[in-house]
Amino acid sequence: MTVRRVEVANGIELDVIDEGSGTRGVAVLLHGFPESSHSWRHQVSPLVDAGWRVLVPDQRGYASSSAPPELSAYRGDMLADDVIALLDDINADDAVIIGHDWGAIVTWHVGQRHPSRCRALIAASVPYTPWPVHPTENLKAAHGDNFFYILYFQTPGIADEELNADPERFLLSIAHMASGEGMRSLVGGPLPAEGTRLTDYFEHMIGGRIEGCPPWMTPADLDLYTKQFTTSGFTGPINWYRNLDANFDIFDSIGAEPLTMPTFFIAGDLDPVILGRPEYLARMNADLPNHQATELIEGIGHWVQQEAPDEFNRIVLRWLDSL
Repeated sequence: MTVRRVEVANGIELDVIDEGSGTRGVAVLLHGFPESSHSWRHQVSPLVDAGWRVLVPDQRGYASSSAPPELSAYRGDMLADDVIALLDDINADDAVIIGHDWGAIVTWHVGQRHPSRCRALIAASVPYTPWPVHPTENLKAAHGDNFFYILYFQTPGIADEELNADPERFLLSIAHMASGEGMRSLVGGPLPAEGTRLTDYFEHMIGGRIEGCPPWMTPADLDLYTKQFTTSGFTGPINWYRNLDANFDIFDSIGAEPLTMPTFFIAGDLDPVILGRPEYLARMNADLPNHQATELIEGIGHWVQQEAPDEFNRIVLRWLDSL
C-alpha cells in the first residue's frame, strides 16, 4: 500500500495510507485504541474496488506519526482538524468519515466541528454520546471505588509505565477480553481501583493470561502492533483519554447543534461499549436527525471490522451505495 507523510499542523506529521481513484469520493478511516491504520487492513481494498479514494492515517501519537509532548495536542478539536488537513492535502471538498473506537469519537467531532466537509459519518463501536457532565465525573459516580480503565488512565505516568513495559502482553489481554469470544466467557468480577493494573484486570476478567492470538488476529498482526507501540509508546494514545473533560468543554456547546449529515452506526452485539451503554443506541435516533440505521453483528465484540471483516464490509458498502 502507498503510505505518504502528510503535515497536518505546524510540526505535526501523520503517516497516511492513500489508495484508490476516488470516482465515488473520498473515505477516511480512523483507527481506535490500541490500534493503528493496520486495523483497517481488511477494508481498504474493498473500498478501493468500489471506487473510493481511501485515506487511513496513523493518528497523533500512534506508530511513527508525530507524538507531540503537550497534553493539549491530543484534544478532540486538534484530532478533528487533522482529518480536515488530510482532505485539504488532496483538495477534497468532503469525505465519508469512518471511525472505530476512538476513531468513532473523532468522527463525531469532525461532524460537529466541520459539518460542511462531511458527506456522511459512519461510527463503529462507539455511539454518539452527549455526556451530561464531565466524563470523568460521570465515570467516578458510576464505578465508585472499583477499577475502570479510563479513570486509571487519568493519572500521568502510571498506565504509561505499565503498558510500555510489556506492550505485547497488554495487547493480547485487551484483544481477547473485548472480543466476542472473550465477552461470551467472562469469569471475573469488579476489582478495587486501588492497586489494580490494567493488564491484570483484563486477564482477571478472562480467567488468566492467554499466550496465543485470538482467531481474528495473526501472529504477524500482533508483531506489527507490538512493534508500533514499542516505537510510539503509550503516552500519546493515553493522552487522548486525558482530554475527555477538555473535549466536553469544547464540544458541549457545539453539540447543541444537531448533526444533519447522514449518519450510520455499526458494532458487534457483544461489544462491551454497547453492553455498557445500551441507552445510547436508542438515543441516536433522537439526537441525530439524519441517522439512517444502526446495525449490530451477532456474536462479535469490540474489534468489529477485524473480527467480522466480510460482514462489516458488506454492510458498510451496501449503505455507501445508498448515499
